[in-house]
Amino acid sequence: MYLRLRDTSAESDQSTNPIKMRQAPIRNLLGLIIATFCLMWMPATAMAAKQAQIAKQSKTAKQSKTAKTAKAAHAPKAGNIFRDCPSCPEMVVIPSGSFDMGSPGSEDGRSDDEGPVHWVNIATFAMGKTEITRGQFAEFVDKTSYSAGDKCSTLEGGKVGERDGDWLKLRYGQEDNFPIGCVNWSDAKAYAEWLSRKTGKQYRLPTEAEWEYSARGTTTTARYWGDNPDDACAYANTADTTAQAQIRGASSWSVHNCTDGFAYTAPVGSFKANGFGLNDMLGNAWEWTEDSYHDSYKDAPADGSSWQGDGAKRVLRGGSWNNSPRIVRAAMRNSYKPLLRYSFFGFRLARMLP
Repeated sequence: MYLRLRDTSAESDQSTNPIKMRQAPIRNLLGLIIATFCLMWMPATAMAAKQAQIAKQSKTAKQSKTAKTAKAAHAPKAGNIFRDCPSCPEMVVIPSGSFDMGSPGSEDGRSDDEGPVHWVNIATFAMGKTEITRGQFAEFVDKTSYSAGDKCSTLEGGKVGERDGDWLKLRYGQEDNFPIGCVNWSDAKAYAEWLSRKTGKQYRLPTEAEWEYSARGTTTTARYWGDNPDDACAYANTADTTAQAQIRGASSWSVHNCTDGFAYTAPVGSFKANGFGLNDMLGNAWEWTEDSYHDSYKDAPADGSSWQGDGAKRVLRGGSWNNSPRIVRAAMRNSYKPLLRYSFFGFRLARMLP
């Protein structure tokens, strides 16, 4: 008799080891939990990274803004007036800009060397609010024992001629708040170099282009107060009816038909300032510039820099107390040998910024 045996190993395994039976579903569940956690964690991490990036950008922007603000606070502002020492000249910040240098052919009194009219770009710099005074020059001479010569051409008896004397003896009343006179180009340069050493700043004579740009004060007329020369007495000390009445030989002068009250020089700053806040840019005393003289603006620099040449003559600008309407104009140019001294030759300084 044969017994039929049935293989129950599989059944026995399932009934006796239920844990083994559930291993596969548990693994699947664990994977699902891990995947869910990763999905939840990854956006949070990304968000944190994004927030960190935004914070970094914000910090950088703040630092940049702070730097720009600090820079702006120290940047020179057009029209600002400052001194580098108690006895230093007042300086005015002149804004950058462009202008037509020279005079048109239609301008009354125009000379040939005032053309051709050309476009010039000027960078920001500082210009003396007034001419250097006798008192300021006296301090320089006292501190350095500088010799400004013992001869000067002055007006006396109705005639200009070289006579014994220096900047202290101009043959007319002069006090410490009046513009310096009887100085040549080298004297003016020496003063600028001394002031630069004293202050640690870069003082110099203005270039001819800087001078005219500053003198015009954003205007395009012959003078910074307009085209009418007879309006001069509110803005400049020039040859006028006062000079005609008080100076010997001046009765024959061509004068501005007004009265400014000064026969010779006037204390600096006695008249209205121009559009840039500068006084006496016309009249009072001729002002030396850095440039060599050229009899034409052909090939003149367009960036406001000084135009150098053989140096035989240097440019003066602005006219003086004894000059006629034809001379007292923003575009008028004068030139003399740099070693000559006249009682009506003075200067003002420019300064680099900052």
